[in-house]
Amino acid sequence: MNKFRKNYLSKWQLYLFLLIPVVHVLIFAYYPMLGAQIAFRRYDLLAGIWYSPWVGWANFERLFNLPIFTQILSNTLLLAFYSLIAGFPLPIILALLLNAFPFLRLKKTFQTVSYMPHFISIAVVVGMTMQLFSPRVGGVGNLYFMLTGELMPNIFASANLFPHIFVWQQVWQTLGWSSIIYIAALSSVDPELHEAAQLDGASRFKRVLHIDYPSILPTVVIMLVLAAGQIMNVSFDRAFLMQNPLNIARSEVISTYVYKVGMVFGIGDFSFATAIGLFNSVINFTLLAFVNVLSGKISGTRLW
Repeated sequence: MNKFRKNYLSKWQLYLFLLIPVVHVLIFAYYPMLGAQIAFRRYDLLAGIWYSPWVGWANFERLFNLPIFTQILSNTLLLAFYSLIAGFPLPIILALLLNAFPFLRLKKTFQTVSYMPHFISIAVVVGMTMQLFSPRVGGVGNLYFMLTGELMPNIFASANLFPHIFVWQQVWQTLGWSSIIYIAALSSVDPELHEAAQLDGASRFKRVLHIDYPSILPTVVIMLVLAAGQIMNVSFDRAFLMQNPLNIARSEVISTYVYKVGMVFGIGDFSFATAIGLFNSVINFTLLAFVNVLSGKISGTRLW
């Protein structure tokens, strides 16, 4: 205790600076968690959170007995794992390819161009996609008509095509930006390792495989663990903007249903919406903890 007091008194200015972000996190991150108790109450707007009647697990029982619960859960899991399988390896591959590219100016140009979609609003990207694939006025639609003499089917009206459109549109928008952290990790690779490998006759591909990739493997593992903790957070904006009555069988996910229950249906069932959101968060946390332990046992790298 005396050691801590002595250390605190000698560096009190640093602790004072630290106090600002700590208070910010407590107020805006931890204090709002008290609102999660709405999931266990029948929330009354006039009574407030603390005086609304307690109903225990009733909202969760209602969720599990919901006729479309299986459908929205399976849709969410499908989009989540599809996005992870398609979107997680590609930034790593892009970073490795860019790092191995010999022409510096062209490499920088391609790198900058690949970042640009990240700065475009999701609403704009969805609008661009709808315009591009429009059967009558879209570029792809016109090309299809020129080749076949028939109007292209409306892909946004197909429930089976929705997961593919959703995932690959997201991959296109986030690919370049997601590769930044791997490019930064590759910049710390010792050039002498490559020089030694070249003297031993290793090809560029073998150097990528045996030097570059192992060097960024700890970063890859950490990013995978973090991605697992967000796996149920399917992009609400993208799903909601592309949703229509014809594809809703595949496009209705947990986040869009929570929004409709809480805001759109007219009932304002905040307790039920909070219960769904809490259920979603518990799954995310469970997956995060499981993947973290698994990665620690397999690779020795873990978050905690």
